[in-house]
Amino acid sequence: MTSLGYDIKDKLKRLNVFEKIIAVNIVVFFLGFLIKAINNIPREHSLKWLELPKDISDFILKPWTIITYGFTHYDVIHLLFNLVILYFVSRSMVNLFPSKQSLSIYFLGILSGGLLYLLVYNLIPKSMLMSVGPLVGASAGVNALLIFLCAYMPDRETKFFAIRIKLWHIGLAIVIIDFIGLFGINQGGKVAHFGGTILGYFYAKQLFKGNDIGLGFGKFMDSITYLFKSKSPLKTVYKSKKKPFAGHNKEQFNEFNNQKKIDLILDKISKSGYESLTKEEKAFLFKSGKD
Repeated sequence: MTSLGYDIKDKLKRLNVFEKIIAVNIVVFFLGFLIKAINNIPREHSLKWLELPKDISDFILKPWTIITYGFTHYDVIHLLFNLVILYFVSRSMVNLFPSKQSLSIYFLGILSGGLLYLLVYNLIPKSMLMSVGPLVGASAGVNALLIFLCAYMPDRETKFFAIRIKLWHIGLAIVIIDFIGLFGINQGGKVAHFGGTILGYFYAKQLFKGNDIGLGFGKFMDSITYLFKSKSPLKTVYKSKKKPFAGHNKEQFNEFNNQKKIDLILDKISKSGYESLTKEEKAFLFKSGKD
C-alpha cells in the first residue's frame, strides 16, 4: 500500500462514528450518479432499492429500507443540509454522551421516523393526504439528536449569530416549522421528522429519570458488530470470576457510576452553562465521549 493509501486509512480510523455515517451518506449519494450513468435511468430511480416505500405491501418485500432510507439523498441541498446539521450536533453529542448511546438515539430516530411515516400513510384516508412518494433522507435521525439535546438540557444557552438563545427555544422552533410543513408538498418527510422528534424527546425524558431506553438497541448493534469482527465461528466462553457489585460485575458497576457522573455534570451545564465546569469535569466529559 502506498503512503497515500496508509494516510487515507489512518484518517478514516480517526473519524468518530458520526463522521463515518456522514462519509457513507456521501458515498451513497455519488453511487446514485454512477448507477444513473451506467443504466441510463432517471436520477430519482437510481437508489430505488434503498428508499422506504409508502405501502406496507411493498415494505414487506424490502424490510431493510427502514434503515437504508436514512442514507439516501437525491438532492445535493437536501444532503448538505442534513449532513452539516448532523456534523455540528454530533460533535456536542459525542463530547457529552457515550458514542454508543448517541448512535442509538440517531438510529432509533430513523426507525421511528420510518415507522410513523408508514403508519400515517397506511391508516389515514388517502383523501386527507397530498401525493406522497417514497421516504428518503437522514432528517428523522438528525431531528432525534437535536430534540434530545434540547429536551435533556433545555436551559443551556447557545449562540445564534450574536444572539444567545436557550436550547428549548430551538426545539420549539423545529417543532413549529415541521408542523407548518405538514401542510406543504413534503408531507411524508415532515411526518418522519415528527417520528424522530418524538423519539428524541422521550429518550431524553426517560434518561433524565435514569432509564436508558436505547440499551436493548445498543446490545443489538453490538451483536451485529461482533458478527463482522468475529474471526472464528467457535469461541471458548469462560465464566467471569469477578465479584459482583450489587448484582453487577465491576465493569458494569463502574459504567453505572460513570453514567451518574455524566448526568450530574450535564445537569450542572443545564443550570449554569458549560463554562461553570471545572477542568476535571470537562476532561471527564471529553474522555466519556471517546468511549
